Amino acid sequence: MSSGLGRMLLMAAGWAVAVVAGGCGPNAGEGLSGRGNLDARSDPPAQTQQIDYVERGHYLVTILACNDCHTPFKMGEKGPEPDMARMLSGHPQQIGALEPPTLSEPWIWAGTGTNTAFAGPWGITYAINLTPDNHTGIEIWTEEMFIKAMRTGRHFGEARQIMPPMPWQYFGQMTDDDLKSIYAYLRTIPPISNMVPEYQPPPKGK
Repeated sequence: MSSGLGRMLLMAAGWAVAVVAGGCGPNAGEGLSGRGNLDARSDPPAQTQQIDYVERGHYLVTILACNDCHTPFKMGEKGPEPDMARMLSGHPQQIGALEPPTLSEPWIWAGTGTNTAFAGPWGITYAINLTPDNHTGIEIWTEEMFIKAMRTGRHFGEARQIMPPMPWQYFGQMTDDDLKSIYAYLRTIPPISNMVPEYQPPPKGK
């Protein structure tokens, strides 16, 4: 083998080793420059990843159909529709609590005309006031309380169990950022004073 060819082969071998080391080693992506490729593939700066929590929360509350239960329905031109003047304010206090079924009546899923109260084998539940009202809404809820409630299925994250039809089991699988977004949006909607009745357990013997 000529000395010229030998040098060429050694140079090619050295180049191959450098490429392999740069692409497969513990600092894969750094390449020959030591940083160039890594910078190109690294996450962008934190400030470019900031989420508009309120805007995303509005989107999530809309597509998750929160208004279907937490906003009282009214009769519109085309039939029942959410009364957005009372958006997310829960079961109307002027309607009050439902009469619990007697033991002779079958337990069936039943809702009111406002679609904010529901009866079933679990008892009677009322859609809570999600507006940031200080006395009747969720003004006192912290972000941590809200997220914990969605994760554990308990009011304030530690009180009584959240009953059907609230699908907290599914909401609890959302990311922290999604739950933070919903919380952030709920803090921005108009507060409405509306005292929702307390949950009613099923009659004894049921």
